[in-house]
Amino acid sequence: MSADSRHRRLLANRYQLIELIGSGAMGQVYRAEDKLLGGVTVAVKFLSQTLLNKRMRERFEREATISALLGEKSIHIVRVRDYGVDEKEVPFYVMEFLQGESMSEIIKYHPLPLSRFFNLTRQICFGMECAHKGIIFQGEMCPIIHRDIKPSNILVIQDSGLGELVKILDFGIAKLIQSGESQTQSFMGTLAYCSPEQMEGKELDNRSDIYSLGIMMYEMVTGEMPLFPDNSSFGGWYEVHHYTEPRPISPNLHIPQDLEELILRSLSKSPADRPQSIGEILQILERIEPQIKDNDSKKVNRNDNFTGKSDNYATRVSGTLDPQSTCVTPATAKEACLQSLWPDDKPRQKIVFPRCLNASDGSFASLWVMLDQEDIPVRIASIRYNQFLFLPTPHPMILWITVLFHREAGPRWLPCYLDLKTSQGQRLAKTLGETGQYWILFFSLEGNDKCTNVITASIPANQCQMLQQWVNDSQIASAGKPQISKRMLKRKFDELKPKILLKLEAGLAQSER
Repeated sequence: MSADSRHRRLLANRYQLIELIGSGAMGQVYRAEDKLLGGVTVAVKFLSQTLLNKRMRERFEREATISALLGEKSIHIVRVRDYGVDEKEVPFYVMEFLQGESMSEIIKYHPLPLSRFFNLTRQICFGMECAHKGIIFQGEMCPIIHRDIKPSNILVIQDSGLGELVKILDFGIAKLIQSGESQTQSFMGTLAYCSPEQMEGKELDNRSDIYSLGIMMYEMVTGEMPLFPDNSSFGGWYEVHHYTEPRPISPNLHIPQDLEELILRSLSKSPADRPQSIGEILQILERIEPQIKDNDSKKVNRNDNFTGKSDNYATRVSGTLDPQSTCVTPATAKEACLQSLWPDDKPRQKIVFPRCLNASDGSFASLWVMLDQEDIPVRIASIRYNQFLFLPTPHPMILWITVLFHREAGPRWLPCYLDLKTSQGQRLAKTLGETGQYWILFFSLEGNDKCTNVITASIPANQCQMLQQWVNDSQIASAGKPQISKRMLKRKFDELKPKILLKLEAGLAQSER
């Protein structure tokens, strides 16, 4: 079955294929919707090799199950959710749908800053080490060799809590495609990243993956390949992998000597001359990295105006600073609110935005509102109502609705969005669910930048439970296009407005009787 004929097809009576998003030697990848789980976005990969007999089918099921279990063991390996065989005996497996940049895209035009190189390489090694150590399957320890480590199989996504997060794709899949007897001696892999022993068709161990990692590390720090054949044929690559020494790394790049030695040692022709495990590589990286930090510190001391990308990146990934969280002098929550100043990066307009504040009695959520001076006393005396709408797909998003309703002045709507794939959105939703209330800070459009008044709003217990559940659900939800979720929530909000107003008017009328 061709790739085109699969479009919009319902696979296994569950996965609705939407569009082709990738194609390569190992097969085609589709974006799909899992109808059983309410339309959750997944990725479905059809493998190039058809299953021709029962033994091959059993082999596929075993290897696919091991790969699925491996994804559950490490956050640095893509999760395999399901697998099967279609009506044409073509094997497929279903993965979590991830959006990010492949390493090949990241290093396409320039090498990585060293601080970023260490962070991403360490994560790649964590995933590889987990696979090489193996998992227990049916009482047997099963180590897994990737066989196709290369930049395009390394995906870097943005995680709300961890910053840049590495996901390794296609672990064990090369072996699946070689599962037929007629193919046991055939070559599978990417020529530019293959170890000498892989090109010879030998039985592979973890040191073959280390050779491929060495080529990729060289490329990450230099932007170039360590080996170039006279031609791109199998014979040309066989020649350079077996007999050509990798080019020395240019001294102009200022790569630490220990790091260069590690990379070149990983490229040794003989497996016995390479690092013998990923754990050994991690130990060496851990020893080298402080040298990089010391050098960066010296550069900063020599130039007070230095603001290099690598330093900005390290701060962002560390998670110790949240640029959307306002730090105030520890005090009671009310005092913290009244001490707050309108931020410089926000326009002085009638807008609303959420923030977390810190006080001596803990963190709390807040809404910052700028209004006309004369409107603030009216809103302080208004009825307060809140509601939360959640959309898990295509991108997990909460619409936080607050309305301040006054009989004469009418409603003042204060909606804002919480993106549950960002650290700010998750923190706010979690804090709202745990505390069961939030503070509304009023700022005068005509006055200075200081908060003039504050009020609190309570959240019903059932909504608190839902908020905490949504935060948990978002951890495994796929990241899609946030703007689509916002538009869908906005339409739902517009539909709800008349119903909310009727409820508020009825409640006000009843209280006045």
